[in-house]
Amino acid sequence: MAHRSTLKRLKYVGLLLGLTMPALSFAADVDGTTLSLGWGIPFVGILLSIALCPLLIPTIWHHHFGKITALWSILFLVPFTMTFGVDTSVGLVAHAMLAEYIPFIILLFALFTVSGGILVQGNLHGSPKLNTALLAIGTILASLMGTTGAAMLLIRPLIRANDNRKHRVHVVIFFIFLVANIGGGLTPLGDPPLFIGFLKGVDFFWTAIHMLPPVIISSLILLAMFYVVDSYYYKREDEMEPRDPTPDSKLRLYGKFNFVLLLAIIGCVLLSGFWRPGIEVSLFGVHMALQDITRDVALLVIAGISLAATAKPIRAGNEFNWEPILEVAKLFAGIFITIGPVLAILRAGSEGHMAGLVSMVSDPQGQPINAMYFWLTGALSGFLDNAPTYLVFFNLAAGDAQMLMNQLPQTLLAISMGSVFMGALTYIGNAPNFMVKSIATQRGIQMPSFFGYMKWSFGILIPLFLVLTVIFFLF
Repeated sequence: MAHRSTLKRLKYVGLLLGLTMPALSFAADVDGTTLSLGWGIPFVGILLSIALCPLLIPTIWHHHFGKITALWSILFLVPFTMTFGVDTSVGLVAHAMLAEYIPFIILLFALFTVSGGILVQGNLHGSPKLNTALLAIGTILASLMGTTGAAMLLIRPLIRANDNRKHRVHVVIFFIFLVANIGGGLTPLGDPPLFIGFLKGVDFFWTAIHMLPPVIISSLILLAMFYVVDSYYYKREDEMEPRDPTPDSKLRLYGKFNFVLLLAIIGCVLLSGFWRPGIEVSLFGVHMALQDITRDVALLVIAGISLAATAKPIRAGNEFNWEPILEVAKLFAGIFITIGPVLAILRAGSEGHMAGLVSMVSDPQGQPINAMYFWLTGALSGFLDNAPTYLVFFNLAAGDAQMLMNQLPQTLLAISMGSVFMGALTYIGNAPNFMVKSIATQRGIQMPSFFGYMKWSFGILIPLFLVLTVIFFLF
């Protein structure tokens, strides 16, 4: 069955390559002023499918999300090709795949593979001090190994440490807030939207420097709140179960070699930002710089080394499988293709059909209202997906990284903060959220429903985000 599944995936890849590689497939830019909002329906359809299908038709979605995403993509590509021609359609797909999607998914694949080769075994006593320390460590690691990698590394040890306690839901919820979201805000490695910005030209250290204050403030406030909440439950007389399912034992770390590979991943990303030999390769009208090609190939090599060098029992201990990264790969392939017309309309500014949205984030003089960028980016990130939301507002603000970094730094900060931080508002705002929730449920924790989670997130995070708005965008 696995062999057939692999062949099936290869057929899909071959079909995609066939669609994107006919002769003379060079596309002209589509004029966003001529596009109606109807061209954005497939893009919105994919995002709404991601948001609603797991709730309404979970079984069908779990088995057929790739087909549903492909259907939305076809519903876009067929009429788009008929309207604008094969060359323009192929050019749009080629740019989406070669310039944005492939680098994006390669980095996620490398981080996912390497982090999956690090196993933490043993058990500790889940006291408020230990739990707070684990959350703090995870928050720091999230920017180095990605929110997905840090979450997958630490969620199981954290659950084991607290499996003799009755109240554990709050531990997982704060873990989602900090490790799966806010902790990834310091580097392009941390969270997908920031890597999208890096691919668009945002400097690696611009993100680290400007995001440091809001990440530190948010993390310290949430860690202090968690310690108070956890201490309250910990002191209750009926908190401890009569028997500890996993008695305390010495902590052991396996697959340490993968930490070296994580450093290599960081080095590859940094190198692609500093080393610019000025050599480009043009393929189907897409200009790919040598440093970016080198980075992507090196990341694949690093992932291959991790797979070859990591003992199978280590990955088995992590319950490692390819389903999470395959899900992300399939969903984002459709997102990156169908978002093209939306970005073109946004680039048209006040002359396009999203002039109303432009007016909401700009004052009468045309200057950006940074608080609105923060909240609108964040609201959509919480209920749709933070990577494409970042891309939408990045293009709405200017679409030019140099202009945003140098002339509109607070606007870029607002977009970055909104997309990273408010992905924690729902289970679906960021990919690790639902993965963490699923693991906790499998381990016997009665996690709240979609809206039950939002009671926690809105009650805790919305006041925090109001404070951040005052600090960073109103004065």
